[in-house]
Amino acid sequence: MPQLRIGLAQVDATVGDLPGNGELVSSWTQQALQAGCHLVVFPEMVVTGYPAEDLVLRRSFVQASLDALEALAVRLQQEGAGGVAVVVGYCGRTEVPAPALGRPAGEPQNSAAVLFGGEVVARYAKHHLPNYGVFDEFRYFVRGDRYPVVRVHGVDVGLSVCEDLWQEGGPVAVARQAGAGLLVCLNGSPYERGKDDVRGELTRRRAVEAGCALVYVNLVGGQDELVFDGDSHVATADGTIVARAPLWEEGLVCVDLDLPAQTLTTTGPVDAGDGTTMTVEHVVLSEQPLPAYAPLVPGVATPLVDEAEVWGALVTATRDYVEKNRFRTVVLGLSGGIDSALVATIAADALGPDRVHVVGMPSTWSSDHSITDAEDLARRQGLHWSVVPIAPMVDAYTGSVALTGLALENLQARVRGTLLMALSNEHGHLVLTTGNKSELATGFSTLYGDSAGGFAPIKDVPKSLVWALARWRNTVSEVIPPNSITKPPSAELAPGQVDSDRLPPYDVLDALLDAYVEQDLGRAELVARGFDEHLVDRVVKLVDTAEYKRRQNPPGPKVTGRAFGRDRRLPITSRWREAAGPAPETARPDLV
Repeated sequence: MPQLRIGLAQVDATVGDLPGNGELVSSWTQQALQAGCHLVVFPEMVVTGYPAEDLVLRRSFVQASLDALEALAVRLQQEGAGGVAVVVGYCGRTEVPAPALGRPAGEPQNSAAVLFGGEVVARYAKHHLPNYGVFDEFRYFVRGDRYPVVRVHGVDVGLSVCEDLWQEGGPVAVARQAGAGLLVCLNGSPYERGKDDVRGELTRRRAVEAGCALVYVNLVGGQDELVFDGDSHVATADGTIVARAPLWEEGLVCVDLDLPAQTLTTTGPVDAGDGTTMTVEHVVLSEQPLPAYAPLVPGVATPLVDEAEVWGALVTATRDYVEKNRFRTVVLGLSGGIDSALVATIAADALGPDRVHVVGMPSTWSSDHSITDAEDLARRQGLHWSVVPIAPMVDAYTGSVALTGLALENLQARVRGTLLMALSNEHGHLVLTTGNKSELATGFSTLYGDSAGGFAPIKDVPKSLVWALARWRNTVSEVIPPNSITKPPSAELAPGQVDSDRLPPYDVLDALLDAYVEQDLGRAELVARGFDEHLVDRVVKLVDTAEYKRRQNPPGPKVTGRAFGRDRRLPITSRWREAAGPAPETARPDLV
């Protein structure tokens, strides 16, 4: 059987940076060339970055993608890599005379291309377009129905893009009917907890269904609220995973496969098994198999424990958001509590301690340990630490306007938010907010106060997971003061205040939030699960009435299956109530 050395280029592309992404492809192709690779596969839309969202609706952007693709093919030839088949993702477009479903020609497509000998020798457009969760690809793209099979050193290679593996029929079924000896899949698959296990099983199953080895290459890095974990891997035709890249690392995995020779059995229209027809096209690059050589054995990366996996997501997302948006430094309020301690540690791991500024902002009601625990953390990690008491500022407000109760509590949070934004303006810091998902779900935050900022590293991290992450991080090195982990959480906006005054215990709350938010269960189903019906009504009301707050929060990385904003989108103005009882007829005092 012919041998083929394949390079899986797991890289971190930047949306809109076509020159930078081209440089990325060039440099990693050179590494693949030095490693003796014959075929190199890059992730989905690597030329443009992914997801490019409404940029793909601009004709100028699509044309720039097409021009960059052609220029990249020429560049690789000029750099001595013209004899390597390089597969890249890009933003293409439909052509005359092939409008889809009555739509005009020239609309964008999520595409893959094979570059060889200075030319674009084959093009493929994604067939299955996801339109769920974080994906809106029906909004942006027209699906493709052409299926190129490219012969590389006597091996017939089929193409697919991401969702093409997740749906039944389509390119996987066509690859089997066409007799492809290898199926490569370009991916922009965002991270969520446990997804690597799901992907691995999917790849095994699709390799068996296609009847050939399958190469899965994914992006790594952060893009706004999405973060990509890599997890590129290879399965043989019997579903055995023989190579797997580490999570959260750019890199090149080279693997040698023994593959069947020249297995193409059909061209022309083929029933794709999903209600559509795809047209198989044959492109020959090189007929002659390679001489036998000693194979590489790359191995399978060691899986990470759950907390390490999530930590990698948060650190990667924070680093890339700061770096790609050209901020030099970050600032956050450090209260001595667990949430701000965790965010500061994420920032230090992502950027290095010298780029992290933390500010203690004690009020009249702050406990002594708030400052001592915060200063202890800053000292342990080498962060820039300063203290700005806010009592005089609060007094200045209350000297002009009499405030009591919740209004006075919120004022303290808003003074802190204003102070951090002022420091951002003065020094160019990006403000990091410190709210977690449990708080975001229940509205347990102050608009224009602790929710004010530019990036929210733990907005999709439930409070129970916040503690677990802190304990795990301290097993690596004890950088978070133990007292920050063990003391009862409190906003310290009133005398003796603790979170449990207003919220259920977090282990109970997070279990209920998981059922309501992540699983979308209704009131009757929640009660049937064993949750107290009065608690259900209370928490559901908190979640439903806090939607307006969530819309005004900064972006933060998705790590769960149902992140607010990207995944879960509900109307702010709505009379629907999942909880028992009628909608309130009086004014909404919580809308402040």
